[in-house]
Amino acid sequence: MKTKNLVFAAALVATTFVATSCGNKQKSNATAQATEQTNGVMSVDTLLADADQLAGKEVTFEGVCTHTCKHGATKIFLMGSDDTQTIRVEAGKLGSFDPKCVNSMVKVTGKLVEQRIDEAYLQNWEAQLKAKTAKEHGDKGEAGCDTEKKARGETANTPEGRIADFRAKIADRQAKSGKNYLSFYYVEASSYEVEQ
Repeated sequence: MKTKNLVFAAALVATTFVATSCGNKQKSNATAQATEQTNGVMSVDTLLADADQLAGKEVTFEGVCTHTCKHGATKIFLMGSDDTQTIRVEAGKLGSFDPKCVNSMVKVTGKLVEQRIDEAYLQNWEAQLKAKTAKEHGDKGEAGCDTEKKARGETANTPEGRIADFRAKIADRQAKSGKNYLSFYYVEASSYEVEQ
């Protein structure tokens, strides 16, 4: 009986070793999804992948906080598997986030919001620039927060450049899918927890 248990344990260890040493991404994704189903907490990657179906709903997810807004810590950015999987979280009614969030795993519950960038949005932005009423964000006089621009895949450093890039991306999306807008997502937090 002990021999059978030892053989089973050795086989289990060997199977685990082979599965992890091969770097089988499918199995790790399946494991991550199983964990998400068990504890009800999504990864940033899953949240972003399913954002169009989850918009307007309450979500609970976690990720590594890479940045806190320097203007009162009213926004944080959580990263998933890499820096292309990043989402903005706004404090809203919470007021602000603890600056200690940076470089920590943070679990957030809140409403996922879709922000659409379309031609009307861009024209309004241009009118604000012309009237010099547009809000200034970012560092070093650049147009926009570098972390947010990176999360959106933006590369331009002036408001005019950003607007031109958005127009090009909208035209490309309309040609490919018939949608004449871009969708960006963020979360309005109702609670958060810095995990230890």
